[in-house]
Amino acid sequence: MPLDTETQTLELQHLSDTSKLPQPSKPPILAANFKTIAQDFIVEELLEIEFGGTGEHLWLQIQKENMNTAFVAQILADWAQIPLKDVGYSGIKDRKAQTTQWFSLRLPKKELPSLPFTDFMQNQNLNDGEKVTILAQQWHLKKLNRGTHQQNRFTIVLREVSLDDKDNNPTAKDEVLNQLNAIAKSGVPNYFGAQRFGIEGNNIANALQLFVKPLSQSKTSNNKSGKKRRPPTPTQSLAISAARSAIFNQILAARVLENSWNQGKSGEIFNLAGSGSIFISDDIDEEIQERLACHDIHPTGALWGTPSAKTSAAIADFETAIVEKDALLSQLAAGLERFEVKSQRRALRLTLSDFKADWLDDKTITLSFSLPKGSFATSVLASLVQTLTQPNR
Repeated sequence: MPLDTETQTLELQHLSDTSKLPQPSKPPILAANFKTIAQDFIVEELLEIEFGGTGEHLWLQIQKENMNTAFVAQILADWAQIPLKDVGYSGIKDRKAQTTQWFSLRLPKKELPSLPFTDFMQNQNLNDGEKVTILAQQWHLKKLNRGTHQQNRFTIVLREVSLDDKDNNPTAKDEVLNQLNAIAKSGVPNYFGAQRFGIEGNNIANALQLFVKPLSQSKTSNNKSGKKRRPPTPTQSLAISAARSAIFNQILAARVLENSWNQGKSGEIFNLAGSGSIFISDDIDEEIQERLACHDIHPTGALWGTPSAKTSAAIADFETAIVEKDALLSQLAAGLERFEVKSQRRALRLTLSDFKADWLDDKTITLSFSLPKGSFATSVLASLVQTLTQPNR
């Protein structure tokens, strides 16, 4: 039964407020500010590719500040006077940040725009603090497609750091560094970040609206009925992704509360680290425990959709029970199944690479680490800081 408007609003706020999701242990930092300025949140896209120097696609390494990826893509399309669909990028990067990522422009005649990019940008009405710069360029045979990069490197500055009763302890800063390193070594819950859900959960609300509409179809000769589902628009894809993310976060939250998020349980569906491969294990034996300890494998949770052939009855029952006891999650799950979105698995544990933490002064700490694509730095921060505030948001 659909929820009334007031109840649905409260539930949307609950699902999109990732700060309330449970953590395995109490974060060592009481409070801190982040993204005070764009340079406090630096993201570098790590993309390994050999450029051939030929082809009709001009790849540009772009550094941007206080601008989202889609906005920069439109700027590049306008500069090159090409359709937006001929602009490629691998991942979506934060707006209030200093980020570096690659874009590609399809230029069939291999002719650069007549107006230099710096001159073109002088005629754009940018807001204060908005910057975009071309760092490098290469010709390549192929368009840059989504998900091409493997990792993102983050450098984050936390300001106005408070350690509560530890503030006057002369060894407190060293103790916090030790705790931060221990958490980074063990990994953190792989929650989807709040940005996935939009302002006040708008992306989830859009999913609910999408799921009650008639299914869009177009004529084709690929099946007996002569009809085939139209692919979702970018807005619809975002809504579908938000719905799956909301369900996943609640499944992971339940696993954190029962302390099985990084240990696995009977019938666990494990993910082989760094790949999409999964396998089922009925028992958590010594070999599985060793592989878990070295982060070779991770327990997984459902990215909801139509049932997969490779599943576990025990895990399926556990996850279904979580969905069925929540009216809003049940609506989202039913909509995903009706739209025939294919079920997938996502690792419950997020592994950090090359983690470093250093105090700049008594109230400022800098963190640096690398994460695989599709994961959220804000989910890492949630495991490290109890109350994280973004000034002037």
